[in-house]
Amino acid sequence: MTAETNGEKPDLTPRRRFLANLMGGRKGKRISVSNPTSIVCVEVINKVGVHFPEAHVDARQMAELAAAGYEILGFDTIMPEFSVQQEAAALGCEVNWGSDTMMPEVLSHPVKEVSDVVIPENLLEKPSIRVVLEAISLLRHEYGDRVAIIGKVMGPWTICYHTVGVEDFLLMTRLDPDGVRALLDAYIPVTVAFANAQLRAGADVVTLPDHATGDMISPKDYAEFLVPMHRKMLPQIGGPTILHICGKCLDRIPLIITEGYDGYHFEWKNDPKKAVEAAQSKISLLGGISNIEGLLQGTPDDVYQQARYNIEAGVDSIGPECAISLQTPLANLKAIVAAAEEGY
Repeated sequence: MTAETNGEKPDLTPRRRFLANLMGGRKGKRISVSNPTSIVCVEVINKVGVHFPEAHVDARQMAELAAAGYEILGFDTIMPEFSVQQEAAALGCEVNWGSDTMMPEVLSHPVKEVSDVVIPENLLEKPSIRVVLEAISLLRHEYGDRVAIIGKVMGPWTICYHTVGVEDFLLMTRLDPDGVRALLDAYIPVTVAFANAQLRAGADVVTLPDHATGDMISPKDYAEFLVPMHRKMLPQIGGPTILHICGKCLDRIPLIITEGYDGYHFEWKNDPKKAVEAAQSKISLLGGISNIEGLLQGTPDDVYQQARYNIEAGVDSIGPECAISLQTPLANLKAIVAAAEEGY
């Protein structure tokens, strides 16, 4: 008698477990643990012996460091893009690639209006783009069908933050809304091209951070600018997608579920039970573990309790709410996996 015929839930590979949770498929013995954004911290860096900034710019080092998420931490996914500046560098921004204790940052914002936008014809060959594609290819070759590989590409709204500057871009939403829409339209091809290239390289799914958090824009602005842009963009991407937005977003989940994403990666400050209710089973929810109160400042038991709360709330795949602090203790990350292994 098989596990399925005697009522016991089947044990799935990490890749199948994650993809089933993301796409609303069968539940195995336990929930998946995933990282749609970075889970690299100083302890992981030192254990692997691969450091920043090299892991942002060298494909083999990027792949080796990213693989620690599976090999050391026990996550079901590997996500090799630690920075949020890969597109910015390819689009003409000056970037400081950081260090083991500092993530990369944009130093210049060359775009003031849509006529300033320059998208290189060889965009996918730019070093900051090529490195991600090569790392994904290396990881797919190494792990085959066993582990889920997650890509990541900035959405047009986030690209505007980098090329225009956050304050200037948000000011444009009030002073020049048509200019905002023109910029978003201009950057859709960048997101689409990079996302599809990552899928071709071997990614199972692509995370799209588009940071229109409730702390920065209203639901009205989200509906006006991001909903139509996402609806235009997503049909052009040939694989599953996960939207990532930081901050308080319960008020825009009813909008997010209309856009066409397969998953939404959310923060703990959105109560998981309320987030599940707002999602109405129309989109999968991922994340839900607090980066600050839980993973950085808390104990393994604090993280375990948050993880179990998410599981009991009905979240589809648990993990950190966003790219973690570089000072996050390794033991706290492992507590997420320990909570998942207890099953549903």
